[in-house]
Amino acid sequence: MAAEIHSRSPRGPVLLTKIPGHREHVTSACLIPREDGVITASEDRTLRVWLKRDSGQYWPSIYHTMSSPCSALRYHHESRMIFVGQDSGAIVEFLISDDFNKMSFVKTYPAHQSRVTEVIFSPGPEWVISTGQDKFLTWMCTQSGSLVGRHAFSSWASCLQYDEETKYAFVGDFSGQVTLLKLDTCAVISTLKGHEGSISCLYWDPVHRFLFSGSSDHSIILWDIGGRQGRTFILQGHHDKVQGLCYLQLSQQLVSCSVDGGICVWNMDIEREEAPQWLESDSCQKCAQPFFWNIKQMWDTRSMGLRQHHCRKCGQAVCGKCSSKRSSYPIMGFEFQVRVCDFCYESIKDEDRTPLATFHEGKHNICFMTMDTSRGLMVTCGTDRLVKIWDMTPTVGCSMATGFSPR
Repeated sequence: MAAEIHSRSPRGPVLLTKIPGHREHVTSACLIPREDGVITASEDRTLRVWLKRDSGQYWPSIYHTMSSPCSALRYHHESRMIFVGQDSGAIVEFLISDDFNKMSFVKTYPAHQSRVTEVIFSPGPEWVISTGQDKFLTWMCTQSGSLVGRHAFSSWASCLQYDEETKYAFVGDFSGQVTLLKLDTCAVISTLKGHEGSISCLYWDPVHRFLFSGSSDHSIILWDIGGRQGRTFILQGHHDKVQGLCYLQLSQQLVSCSVDGGICVWNMDIEREEAPQWLESDSCQKCAQPFFWNIKQMWDTRSMGLRQHHCRKCGQAVCGKCSSKRSSYPIMGFEFQVRVCDFCYESIKDEDRTPLATFHEGKHNICFMTMDTSRGLMVTCGTDRLVKIWDMTPTVGCSMATGFSPR
């Protein structure tokens, strides 16, 4: 992690166990609710169910080899259904036994023409919804196996969230956009633009109606869908692609993980400030010196053009001399130091720099994360092919505050 970021909490996540064994990248994992077990899918073409033995170690109770690398995974505990997306574009459905020692093949869905990036099962309409690198969102009937609907995008559809009540799907793509669609009418409701890089993960909170998006531009954006005011809040604390998000409703905290190995817990129980829109100008809005493309003013004033910068606090276009200072400003989501103009720097008080997030080291480059919020457990998959299970309760708060049940 960068030197300027410090954790407010001396108690970080507790590593409960490491699960080695996969020969290739582990693309997805999920904790089995109310069980000491985890399901993993990997590019080594294996789907595995790991159960905790009396020794305290996790051993595979199911080891199944797929026809092509596994790229996505979804487990529905109530029905014991497992959906595995593959590099070939197919989604394979399995039914797992109550003791998690046997798995039966159900059917294969020809959902995509190339790699499946996300799979979701909707038990209400009995749909399996998926996105793929073929630039399509598809939803298929689990009873008949037939295609119900399909929507095309201009870029790879990289991640997906779904709201059961409204049948809204949120699709992030490689261009950096998030598209909101209503699946029962196959209509595009809106397009959310704000990231400068591809969308790598999404998280939808149906209670507060918040949508969180993580991106390769290292930032997280909170889209206040329920507020219907178009409010967006940017969170910047990671130094690489954000690969996992989970919002804890009761404690109003956001947990994020990144390729930089960082595990961050953001305090969302505050009134944050929206980052300003960057203003455009032909000259510095502080000292009026021309920027290098302003040929007329440069000629009239016999001066050299300057490079344009932007103050992260007020959004004004400024030159380097008028924005020589750096400061953190957590209320606006800037947990590390960013460029601010000299005027804004003087207006920021010491208490304004108090961190509103805690940062912890995951000790591997995290490429996937998910949480069992009822127990305060988190599982991360790294580029080191390890699966790690963490106890997050020391970091996010006591069980009474967060609603975690005893394990």
